[in-house]
Amino acid sequence: MAKVICCELAPSVGELDRNLAAASVAVRAAAAARADVIVLPELVTSGYCFQSVDEARSTSIRAAHEVFARWSDDAAGAVVVAGFAELGDDGNLYNSAVLLDGTGARAVYRKTHLWDAEKLYFTAGDAPPPVVDTAVARIGLMICYDLEFPEMTRSVALRGADLLTVPTNWPWVDRPDGMPAPEIVIAMAAARVNKMPIACCDRRGIERGQRWNESTTIMGADGWPLATADAAGTAVADLDLRAGRDKRISGRNDLLGDRRPDLY
Repeated sequence: MAKVICCELAPSVGELDRNLAAASVAVRAAAAARADVIVLPELVTSGYCFQSVDEARSTSIRAAHEVFARWSDDAAGAVVVAGFAELGDDGNLYNSAVLLDGTGARAVYRKTHLWDAEKLYFTAGDAPPPVVDTAVARIGLMICYDLEFPEMTRSVALRGADLLTVPTNWPWVDRPDGMPAPEIVIAMAAARVNKMPIACCDRRGIERGQRWNESTTIMGADGWPLATADAAGTAVADLDLRAGRDKRISGRNDLLGDRRPDLY
């Protein structure tokens, strides 16, 4: 079994040092709780509600920033997935996520589906979401709005992901009483149709008047939620990350083997 911990934080625009420090505290706390996989929110280093490209650039960091080595050490062997505002070598800004293990950064993914005002500040990535073979399991990563494209979640399942990690910043969405955020419904469906656990780490707080869903949830391979964030913003679930490698769901059905891509 692998212990997956999502840490729902409240980063602030323009406060890079504060955001980095808060993320370090969260990583250390999750490592002390013996996490195998730690997931932090989208843009945890920079905040989200920018008012200009210059403001977004002021808290962007390069993929080689020293904080990632620090988080790798803080994690005590756990895998860490975290969102950050990336300043690319090409001078463009990207809404990115990094996957770290005890050896350092293993992959950086640039969000390919930008949401609303993100298009004013960031350049969309042009590479598919990675699936990284770690000591824990094969871990995929994508960011927030990416999750709403079934082709994306199916692609990481086809490439053998045992767990999909999704740093998010989900703006508040009105919903009927008693119903979860629509993004959680999407994640539940994606987990179920791919027999693949999904860990979605949302953010919290109010930033420049923007509320958030605060809907951090870890879904099992059957699509049912196993954990949501507690009052401290932490969601914890123990998962058998290799159980989903068998995609059979009945004596005669296989979720991937039954596909008919020639008809789609």
